[in-house]
Amino acid sequence: MAELIAGVGVSHIPALGVAMEGDGSGPAAVVHEKFAPVRQWVRDLELDTVIVIYNDHASAFSLELLPTFAIGAAESYAPADEGYGARDVPVVRGDANLSWHLIDSVIPAGFDLAVAQKLDVDHGLTVPLTVLFGSPDEWPVTVVPIEVNVVQQPTPSAQRCFDLGRAIGRAVASYPGGSRIGIVGTGGMSHQLQGRRAGHINTVFDQMFLSAIVDKPQALTELTNTDYIREAGSEGAELVMWLVMRGALGDDVSCVHSGYHVPVSNTAAGLVAIDNRGSSR
Repeated sequence: MAELIAGVGVSHIPALGVAMEGDGSGPAAVVHEKFAPVRQWVRDLELDTVIVIYNDHASAFSLELLPTFAIGAAESYAPADEGYGARDVPVVRGDANLSWHLIDSVIPAGFDLAVAQKLDVDHGLTVPLTVLFGSPDEWPVTVVPIEVNVVQQPTPSAQRCFDLGRAIGRAVASYPGGSRIGIVGTGGMSHQLQGRRAGHINTVFDQMFLSAIVDKPQALTELTNTDYIREAGSEGAELVMWLVMRGALGDDVSCVHSGYHVPVSNTAAGLVAIDNRGSSR
């Protein structure tokens, strides 16, 4: 059967993608120092596919049509034009067979995923790929994109996201073949882009989250959506997508790498890499 090797939680802000595309010199040096070490570890894992949990930024969906959860089931996903042209990154290669296995497993388990057989993906998905793999001519893995609504209320709770991850983990464990699979939860950390709290950063909360997501994820599921917004800002509420990633992993995990940086953009950027190979579900 397939094996879920690892999970990664990582921010997806565009500025992080720009910083990680370069050679790590100049102003980007501090970002590379904190985020680039995970690349060799991911390379050594020799993953076949990554499941990427992300939110769409009105590229494929809109406020008029925004599913709570959606999954891509295509052979490829083009970088979306977000109003200023698409990111100059490779087309994302899909794994339609794994997508349909997840669909056939997770929907009967009680999670009503919208199925997208055509889907353009924006920086929410492609920036994490840049963080993990740099700027290759072709992404070295296939991808299953899973979109989560963290944009318009009502949004799914932290517990619901964690439970979705559990269902995904069970589905991967029943997938025939020997695929080596990773899962990436994207978004955050604390930031708010508008209103009276624009520029809000909560480093204490972010550092707590980076630790708890590894060892005490259930404590994070007890926080309400209002708690996440209060502590991490309106866009910091994206952190529930990391709980989908963590829910897919087992209990006996280990933290391989963790990084945190607050750049000029007033968006706290974080990363945690989790080895799942010691886990039993």
